Amino acid sequence: MKMLINVAETVVADALRGMAAAHPELTVDVENRVVVRRDAPVAGKVALVSGGGSGHEPLHGGFVGPGMLSAACPGEVFTSPVPDQMVRAAAAVDSGAGVLFIVKNYTGDVLNFDMAAELAEDEGIQVAKVLVNDDVAVTDSLYTAGRRGTGATLFVEKIAGAAAEEGQPLDRVATLARQVNENSRSFGVALSACTTPAKGSPTFDLPAGELELGVGIHGEPGRERRAMMTSREIADFAVNALLDDMSPRNPVLLLVNGMGATPLLELYGFNAEVQRALTERGVAIARTLVGNYVTSLDMAGASVTLCQIDEETLRLYDAPVRTPGLRWGM
Repeated sequence: MKMLINVAETVVADALRGMAAAHPELTVDVENRVVVRRDAPVAGKVALVSGGGSGHEPLHGGFVGPGMLSAACPGEVFTSPVPDQMVRAAAAVDSGAGVLFIVKNYTGDVLNFDMAAELAEDEGIQVAKVLVNDDVAVTDSLYTAGRRGTGATLFVEKIAGAAAEEGQPLDRVATLARQVNENSRSFGVALSACTTPAKGSPTFDLPAGELELGVGIHGEPGRERRAMMTSREIADFAVNALLDDMSPRNPVLLLVNGMGATPLLELYGFNAEVQRALTERGVAIARTLVGNYVTSLDMAGASVTLCQIDEETLRLYDAPVRTPGLRWGM
C-alpha cells in the first residue's frame, strides 16, 4: 500500500509537527504527545480533556480550541494514550475549576483514563469522567465491553465544551455531557478495510463487492456482511438500526460522518438518503453536519449519528467554536 509517510514509527510525531506548524493557536508537545489550546488554562473555566488512538483525525486533536476541548492526548495509531499524557494534559489546562475527561468506550482508553484520574486527583486536580458509548451495532467487540464510542463523541465535546466556555461548573458540564451521550446513537458501514502504517496492508478482509454493516472505527466486525447495496438501501438499514434503539420525541442533530476515504460527493448523496429515511419515519432534524470527523485512516464508508436535543443543548451546539476541525460563529 502506498502512503504519504516517512516510516511507520514516526507517523504520529510527524503529524503532530505538521499540526503545530499549521495551527499556532495550539501548543503541541510532540515529545509528550499532548495538544493544548494556547490560552490554557483559562481562569474560572472547566477544562475538557479527551484523547485516543491516532488514525481518527480530526478527532481528537483537531477539536482543541475555544468552544470544545482544552487538550487532547493522541496515542499511537489505534492505541490508547498512556496515563502520563492525560495527567500532563490535565495539569496544563486546569484553572482550579476542575477537568472533565471525555472517554470513548474502548478498554485501553477506559483503563488509562481511570488511572490518570486517580493520579491527577493525587496532584490536587478535581476530575470528572464521562464515557461515550453510542454505537448500536454490537454490544461487545474486539476492543470493548459494552457499546463502542464513536460519532457521538463530537456532539459530547461540542456541547460540553460550549457549556464550559460559558463558565458553567464541573458538575453541570459533566451532567450535560452524559445527557448528550445518553441521547445519542450511531451506526457505521464500511465499504473497504483500512490500512495501518505499521501493517501496510488491510486490517481485515472485506472481499470486493461486499460491505460490513455496523463496523467499528478500528475495523471491528459489525452485525453482518452483505453484497454491496445502494446508498438508499444503506441509509434505510442504518436509520432502522438507530430507530430500533431510540424513539426521538424532540428534533435531532444529525452527523453523516465519513470514515476517511469517502468523497464528499458520496457523503452528500448519502446524506440526502438519510434525510429522506428520517423524514419518512417522522424524525425532525434540527441541524446536519456532513464530513470526515471521526475517521478510520483510509477506510471507505460512513456512519450516521443522531442526538436528540432540547432547547439548551441546541443552543450550546450552535454556540461559537474555533478548532482546526470544527468552526463556526467566530
